[in-house]
This record gives sequence, C-alpha cells and structure tokens, in this order.
Amino acid sequence: MNLLTSSIIRPTLFNRFPDISAGQSTRHGGVSKPPYDTLNLGKSTDDDPADVAENRRRYCAALGFTPEQMAWSKQIHSDQIRIVEAPGGSEGFDALITNVPGILLVVSVADCASILVYDHANRALAAIHAGWKGAAAQIVAKTLALMAKTYGTRGADCYAYIGACIDECSFEVGPEVAEQFSNPFKRWDANRGKFFVDLKKANAAQLLDFGVPQTHIEISPYCTLLNPQDFFSHRHSGGVTGRGMSGVGVHE
Repeated sequence: MNLLTSSIIRPTLFNRFPDISAGQSTRHGGVSKPPYDTLNLGKSTDDDPADVAENRRRYCAALGFTPEQMAWSKQIHSDQIRIVEAPGGSEGFDALITNVPGILLVVSVADCASILVYDHANRALAAIHAGWKGAAAQIVAKTLALMAKTYGTRGADCYAYIGACIDECSFEVGPEVAEQFSNPFKRWDANRGKFFVDLKKANAAQLLDFGVPQTHIEISPYCTLLNPQDFFSHRHSGGVTGRGMSGVGVHE
C-alpha cells in the first residue's frame, strides 16, 4: 500500500518562509511507464525523454517554477560545489548554492540523501546530493563553509531539510565503506555479519557542527528502499529505476 499519494513532500520547517518553495518528489503523479512509473525526473535513464520533460514540468509547477528556471548538475558523487548565478545545467557538481531569486536548485536522488538549506538572513540556498561518498567527503560541511565565505552564512540563520533516502536499517555496506565513517555513524551487526551506515545522522552532524540548531533541522522519516512504491530506489530495483528530485528556490 502506498504511504503517499502526493507528487511532492514539502518540508514543514520552511512553512514560516512564504517567499521560498521546497520539496522532494515522490514517484507519484507523473506520466512515465514501468519501470520508471510514474514521476521519473531523471534524464540519465532510458525513459522516454518526452515523459521526463513533462514530469519535470509538473514537478517545477508544483513548486511555482518552470523547468527553464532550474539549476542542476550531472552528479558524480563528488564534494564539488557550484555557485549558481543563472539557471541551467552543468556537470561534476553534487551541491549547488545561490542567492539569486527565481532559480530552483535541484539535485537528483534514488537512495542517496538530499539536503536543502535556507539561510534566511542572506536569502541564500543550497541543494546537496550526499550518498556515502559525499557524506564521507563532508560535502555538507564544505557547502556550508562556501556559503559562509560567499554570502556570510551563519549556522544560527540556517534551516535544513534532510530528505528521504536509504535508512541505516537497510544500508548494508562493506568494510571499505564503513571505514570511511566514525563510530557514531556506523553499526556492526554480528548476526548479519555486515556494517550499516546512517546517512541521515552523518549529514545531520555536519549541519550541527556548523552551528545549525537542532530545532532548525527536519529529517524525513521515510526510507527509499523500504518504500519503493513511493520513492525510486536504486538498490531495491537493481539499478533500473527512475530518479526523484529535491529542490529549493526563492521566488522573485
């Protein structure tokens, strides 16, 4: 049974800021056919490009934007951050920041964590893609540091949302991945003979270390792997699946 029916999950944390829109897509409300059903937003899949374009139009419209206002990057699981001054695509970045109104920053996900940040004092934004490689490389901390350098961002002024991703209970990893994380963010399960990594906790810790108050952080309760009927899950599908998006933008 589907947990969700809406095409977008809107973080309640941002409701206090009427000038911004933010949301993580589900897999509902689109036009794509299986195995990409239905709201596949990923251009890198083998889905019909016309269907992906229509899905992107619907996603953007739900947030009050158009696809022409999107800023995005072909992600490579890096710690590279793009300072966005105009809409459009790029390649090689896993985090985007801007203080330009009218731009919708988006990142693609299908088990990895997405982090959306709003610095209300400077009206600056970030959209971050952080799988285990990004989390281990401290991409959230590096993004916040660049926001501080570029816009004067302070932790106390930030509000952040960590979206649905693969949860610790499902994220089995090998020792070569586990060794990238300190003990608070990994667990050895002797019964299963596996390590488990907590992406949400690892990324939240970087927000807290920057000085973002705990009360300014909202973490999605959903796990993509345990709820594949509601979210695209790369691990659940064996790699043949669509892509969701998390996005945030300040309206002009």
